[in-house]
Amino acid sequence: MPYLSITSNQPLDTASGQLSMLSQTVADGVGKPESYVMVSLQHNPNMLFAGSAEPLAYCELKSLGLQSSRTTDLSRQLCACLHKLYGIPAERIYIEFASPERAQWGWNSKTF
Repeated sequence: MPYLSITSNQPLDTASGQLSMLSQTVADGVGKPESYVMVSLQHNPNMLFAGSAEPLAYCELKSLGLQSSRTTDLSRQLCACLHKLYGIPAERIYIEFASPERAQWGWNSKTF
């Protein structure tokens, strides 16, 4: 049920195992099996942050039962991962964390 969506103005390589690294980072960070993790990458060259088109990313991480006490570590881990993989500096990354209600998350023809 954890879902990580990344939108960046940088080309995001999906063929070299980078998706797997992001997926594992999320699984470790939220403490859930990777078999539940979904990762999505979108390239949008028309993005600015602080009036600049330098490398940037906007991320959304949604997970049932996401604990606020984990978001600082998750922010650090995701920023480090995005910097390592795509050269995006941590100060040019926004991350939105969300923990939806179980009835608001569907899977396998039902909700959690």
